[in-house]
Amino acid sequence: MIETTVAIVGSGFGGQCMAISLRKMGLDDFLLLERREFMGGTWKQNQYPGAAVDVQSLLYSIAGEPWDWSQIFAPGDELRTYTDHVIRKHGLRERTKTHCNVEKATWVESEHRWHLKTSSGETVAARFVVNASGPLSQPVIPEFKGAGSFQGKTFHTNAWDHSYDLRGKRVAIIGSGASAAQVIPTIAPEVGHLHVFQRSPHWVLPRPDRVLSRWERALLKFRPINKLARYAFYWGLETRVIAFKYSPWLLKNVMQRIATKHIRNQVKDPELQKKLTPDFVIGCKRILMSNTYYPTFNRPNVTLHDKHDGIVEITPTGIKTAQGHTLDVDCIVYSTGYDASQAVPYEVEGREGQTLSGFWRDYMRAYLGITLPKMPNLFLIMGPNTGIGHTSAIFIIESQMEYITRAIRKVLKKGAAAVDVKPEAEAAWTTHVHEEMKPTVWATGGCTSWYKGGSDKVLAMYPGFSFVYRLKCRMFKDADHVFLGKAQAPGKTSSSNNPISNPQESAA
Repeated sequence: MIETTVAIVGSGFGGQCMAISLRKMGLDDFLLLERREFMGGTWKQNQYPGAAVDVQSLLYSIAGEPWDWSQIFAPGDELRTYTDHVIRKHGLRERTKTHCNVEKATWVESEHRWHLKTSSGETVAARFVVNASGPLSQPVIPEFKGAGSFQGKTFHTNAWDHSYDLRGKRVAIIGSGASAAQVIPTIAPEVGHLHVFQRSPHWVLPRPDRVLSRWERALLKFRPINKLARYAFYWGLETRVIAFKYSPWLLKNVMQRIATKHIRNQVKDPELQKKLTPDFVIGCKRILMSNTYYPTFNRPNVTLHDKHDGIVEITPTGIKTAQGHTLDVDCIVYSTGYDASQAVPYEVEGREGQTLSGFWRDYMRAYLGITLPKMPNLFLIMGPNTGIGHTSAIFIIESQMEYITRAIRKVLKKGAAAVDVKPEAEAAWTTHVHEEMKPTVWATGGCTSWYKGGSDKVLAMYPGFSFVYRLKCRMFKDADHVFLGKAQAPGKTSSSNNPISNPQESAA
């Protein structure tokens, strides 16, 4: 059995922020558990052509860990380099166990610890568990009739096969969301023909991106100027909440008009314009940002298939569509998103036999999106209703660090064994969140999106300003929690008896 004070499941930005926060509070006895053979999370996993961030790089980075970004919106390779830098700087590889997939977490009342069963057969015993597996880490591939018969190449954008040469190939890409909008214009010039299957269009706004000049990059190396630029981007993005929640007029008459004009300026064919224009209010689904997506559909080697010409069947040689077309293709790329209902991708059994699946039977919920009743010392990063549609997800992650580190400090200071959120506190928070959600565009915009995770409630998004969420995370309320038991005498859990197998070198 491997013993540690804090087990962190996942080594993406959430896991990295947690590890850095623990070290800042003087707690070095932690272990990151990574299911893959490499560290780094989404930007190390998602290496599809055209991958890039859709939040300004200065803001989409860890506070206190600035970087010399080459352009306003960082491409994927820069984000991978940045991720490796953070991991290396803070010595996180030495505190990480790779090829370690957690299959079940069980609270052992007699020990006041979690036992994490892994796919390798090992058990990790931890006083605290932080789930940083990511809310969108489980790729989804829809079940199409005949899919198994296809004799060509298939893969999901989450696991792009770079060994496969697309040049001159007949390619079908299924999906038109955020990843597809980056892949499509990148691969279109090199493929023989590209068939794009769009279930429903997204609103796309112009992407205000450019390469930063040498003098701009030099200025941003000065910490005060870097911080000032971050604040400017942050508050500029934060104003979007006014439209998303409080002013449907602004959404329809400002943002939606810009998006509609963007389509008309970039797409020549009026019929294509109609197919690419959503029938819901902008913001209801994730807003995409691109200057290259729409012009791609003007190319003679690109065909858009909308919902009226969707996939009926996949054959050994290609795809049959609803309008009777038989398309021969060499490769099918699934850009079909992730299972948003799997915020924790393993079984969890807490106190008194309470299971996570049982608690989430109706819908996902958690106090501040972080803790759950009868799940003591368990913290979720980017749990239910903590997604953000207008600013950097890293800001939310760092806000959650405020709550988690305060909770751990409280336990240690009180000499308690664990902290558990009260059921009534969680219920009050959940009621508050869904009341606040009612006027938002995510609830009223007239679309079906992954934000709802198959529920009639919006389960992914936080319904308000991100700075308000941070303030709530900072105000740890003892009255909302119960402290359990007394701390046992700590055992020795140094690196010598906390073995790390297969430490990974940087892949970038």
